[in-house]
Amino acid sequence: MELILELKNNLNSYMEDLKEMNEFFYNNPELGNEEYLAKEKYCNYLKKNNFQVEENICGIPTAFIGKYESTKKEGPKIALLAEYDALPEIGHGCGHNILGLTSLGAFLILKKYVEEYGGSLFLIGTPAEETNGAKVTMVENGLFSDMDVAMIVHPSGKGHYRSSTSQAMEALKFKFYGKTAHAAGDPYNGINALDGVLTLFASVNALRQQTLSTSRIHGIISNGGLTPNIIPDYAEAKFYVRANKLKDMEELVEKVKNCAKGAALSSGTKLEIENYEFSFYDMITNKTLSNLYENNLKKIGVEEIFEDEGLGSTDMGNVSHQCPSIHPYFPISSKEITGHSLEFAEASISEKAYEGMEEAILALSMTGIEILKDKELLKNIKEEFNKK
Repeated sequence: MELILELKNNLNSYMEDLKEMNEFFYNNPELGNEEYLAKEKYCNYLKKNNFQVEENICGIPTAFIGKYESTKKEGPKIALLAEYDALPEIGHGCGHNILGLTSLGAFLILKKYVEEYGGSLFLIGTPAEETNGAKVTMVENGLFSDMDVAMIVHPSGKGHYRSSTSQAMEALKFKFYGKTAHAAGDPYNGINALDGVLTLFASVNALRQQTLSTSRIHGIISNGGLTPNIIPDYAEAKFYVRANKLKDMEELVEKVKNCAKGAALSSGTKLEIENYEFSFYDMITNKTLSNLYENNLKKIGVEEIFEDEGLGSTDMGNVSHQCPSIHPYFPISSKEITGHSLEFAEASISEKAYEGMEEAILALSMTGIEILKDKELLKNIKEEFNKK
């Protein structure tokens, strides 16, 4: 209890700043890779508090790393990840405004204990989680390969949820090429690119019977032609293909691509397939690390922690394939609310959200302290990761 009281007192000295920043992000939402105001706000605050700051990480202008290393001795490398991108039309409907600041809060508190026990602390700003997730590029550049743990806590509607899994996801664009002709006067000399798209959708719908119940295939017609009286020579569709395991997703992607190839053959069109966003891996929760975080939630008085179905996708999954990771959730409302909604965005600046945020910061900080202190615990976390 003495440690909890110490952490709370420390957090109280930063809480007003965190609230001010949260409302600033809420009122100034920025889409992925356009988060210049948010990045500047984070970096200026870190510099003000005497942290090392590196910007333009992996060539991404809105990515950054805040860093603090012990001046006394080496020790574990702890990464806390921040997201701060918004959604079109609904702003922070996923709550990334408060998400990143939860990591910042724990980062600020843990500085003292890194100095006491040794080690290194990193706050990694990761743009564009909703689209071309920066964590994918960071993983490809090996940024997390020498991290001992990586942690992030996402806002949810009602209640704390344990870190579980997320779906591997690939974003596919199918481009069909045909030949224009007058749709009424000369249709037999045209090749309808839209027929290729429509046949693709019909084939995917037929494929659903043979997919796992947890898999998802969902798409849109992103270009269906210009006007009804011209047979379109170009049409395209965008799809997300998801599955609980990377291997299952890769197999399903090949089946969907075959649907497109068949659609092109039957419609007489030419086909191009490309990725229009980065692919996300499935989230592999490190259970030893997750149990540690949950036990710390209980120590501060959280009585119930729910199970997450893990049916969304996140680039945190890619990180979890490179180092031990967790991705739990904290409440921002006293009722169930739907993510990616205006209601969720509004809840992210509520008093209930700040209560959940405080609980998550305390649990993250306590988890970080135990990792810094206990070499055997860190050994167990890494052994589990190496067996995956």
